[in-house]
Amino acid sequence: MNEVQERLQAFLDSNPDIEVFEVMLPDIGGGMRGKWITRDKIHKVFAGELKLPASSVAFDVWGRDVEAWVFHGGDGDGYCEADIRTLARVPWATRGTGQVLMSMREADGSAGLLDPRFLLRGIMERFARLGLTPVLASEMEFYLLRREADELGRPGHTQTDRVGGSLHAGQTYCLDTMAAMSELMHGIRDACAIQQLPVDTLIKEGAPSQYEINLYHSPDALLACDQAVLLQRAIKGVARSQELLATFMAKPFGELAGNGMHIHCSLLDRDGNNAFDDGTGRGTELLRQAIAGCMTHMADSMLLFAPHMNSYRRFRRGAHAPLAPCWGYENRTVSLRVPADQPSATRIEHRVAGADAHPHLAVAAILAAMLDGIEQQREAPPPLEGNAYDQVPLSLPRYWPDALQRFRDSDFIRANFGAEFQRVFTLLKEQEMDEFDRQVTPLEYDACL
Repeated sequence: MNEVQERLQAFLDSNPDIEVFEVMLPDIGGGMRGKWITRDKIHKVFAGELKLPASSVAFDVWGRDVEAWVFHGGDGDGYCEADIRTLARVPWATRGTGQVLMSMREADGSAGLLDPRFLLRGIMERFARLGLTPVLASEMEFYLLRREADELGRPGHTQTDRVGGSLHAGQTYCLDTMAAMSELMHGIRDACAIQQLPVDTLIKEGAPSQYEINLYHSPDALLACDQAVLLQRAIKGVARSQELLATFMAKPFGELAGNGMHIHCSLLDRDGNNAFDDGTGRGTELLRQAIAGCMTHMADSMLLFAPHMNSYRRFRRGAHAPLAPCWGYENRTVSLRVPADQPSATRIEHRVAGADAHPHLAVAAILAAMLDGIEQQREAPPPLEGNAYDQVPLSLPRYWPDALQRFRDSDFIRANFGAEFQRVFTLLKEQEMDEFDRQVTPLEYDACL
């Protein structure tokens, strides 16, 4: 019995009540695909005997095949590879349940060309060849809502005024509000402890019903992204078990703040030291090269940071979402912030992605851009001080079709994600866009009928 099988058997022995396992494959559209596998079959999953259609990794947001691609190659099977590090109980399930994340390999055993986890691994390997290791942490905002919708189908707030209406503001950092939701927050903490998700802080954010949960940094970018995906799943699962709805939708309410996902990243050198640390907090030349790479390729990567039509509602003036590639020290109006901290913790905070972005793909885009800046020895412009919105023109794509065109035509995306991923992801988003284009909204009837 090898190490993986030994760890699996130890898990089974310590969880005798588990009946089924959710074996989960993250697809490129942000969904979680897979099967329920009975306890007696889970050994076969870890032996690499589980197959799924290759199209399972490339469904659109509604779980549909990408029609322009799926039948081109016959839609054969791929082989699923389970990651023992993500094996855990599902504590919010009403019956004994386990879960594990998987990647998909091609039929010949090679890494899946569309698999988000393999795409990220490839970029991590390129850093390793330079003697560098990315260290990552994520901050994700979400709304906590009531399950019951109003007469227009909109979800209801958990924070309301005395007559049941939405509050004007959400009591940022308010401990009393956190205490009012203590049952849920402790439920999330307990679930994360069981699943070994390293939660740092739980925060009340600025909008009514909006919260944020942060993860500790990790020197394994793949594990950090796996933990981000599993944290979102835990938050949703615990909320559902308490008859609530948690959403990471970028902009669930037009008049309120959107949900962002800020990514903190530094690099370790071969000796385990922070390669961005120059002892002063201002950072090394390597830091500025990485920032320059992020700025250069930010627009081309926008479809990965903001993958849905709703994502672009975050990007407007006064909404605290970046509108242009820029950077600065301890400045929350820029897209790339270098937080004030101990010099040994010098890092980049990438502030563009929404909480609806695919963590693996968004991080892969960030790391690929940093890598390009380092390899090409790009030079960053001077850091901005003061309000960046007043100093730089709005240059990031602010609409879905514009981001799609930049992505489709990008040499950077093709070089770092592969031509096949670029083509299929483009087709997927075009299919979703066509669906939205067929819908007529109530606002249009109100304006024109």
